[in-house]
Amino acid sequence: MAIGIGAWGLVAGVAMAKSGMGLPLAIFMSVVVYAGSAQIAALPLIAAGAPIWVVWVTTLCVSLRFLAYSFHYRPYFAHLPRRQRLALSLLMGDSNFALFIRRFPEPAPGPRHEDYFLGCALLTFVVWQAAIITGIVAGHVIPAEWGLGFAGTMALLALTCTQLREPSTWVAAIVASCAAVAAYALPLKLNIVVAIAAAVAFGVLADHARAVRARSRP
Repeated sequence: MAIGIGAWGLVAGVAMAKSGMGLPLAIFMSVVVYAGSAQIAALPLIAAGAPIWVVWVTTLCVSLRFLAYSFHYRPYFAHLPRRQRLALSLLMGDSNFALFIRRFPEPAPGPRHEDYFLGCALLTFVVWQAAIITGIVAGHVIPAEWGLGFAGTMALLALTCTQLREPSTWVAAIVASCAAVAAYALPLKLNIVVAIAAAVAFGVLADHARAVRARSRP
């Protein structure tokens, strides 16, 4: 996964370099934010002079998946001190979550889950920071013909597909895709917010329907 992460980091770094953001601020943002999708979503809004609440809402919606990740991680790390859990939460990412859940489908007692988590998370962090900082520093000299944007998109698509394990998640992904395309004409990239809202709404309805069917069974 490091190849895809590196490509996506370069894409994010080049986008930050060409957004007009200064070099020190861009590097500071890459280290502190540590969320490529949120950075990419926020950059065009900042460049367009969007109201700050629009930037906040968009990045919040894009990053809601980390809340779902934390619910999945809780059974594995609930025994750890709160300070250690907070430190681990700063290193959560899409790729290491996919690898972790595949390695440990159930929180069985015995294995030191935090060791595996740190192994994936630290490697991901190093690759990401190296790639995005390279993109920031060399963004103006990397030609568009390299097609890094397509490579990053394919990396994200591969990560997304690893999370589609049930029919309901597939339908939610299709709903989000259709909503994003239908709302593409909205200004300030608000179609992203619309797509996320549509997928969340479908997920809530699907969970409610599943609960109703479970209660109706004898």
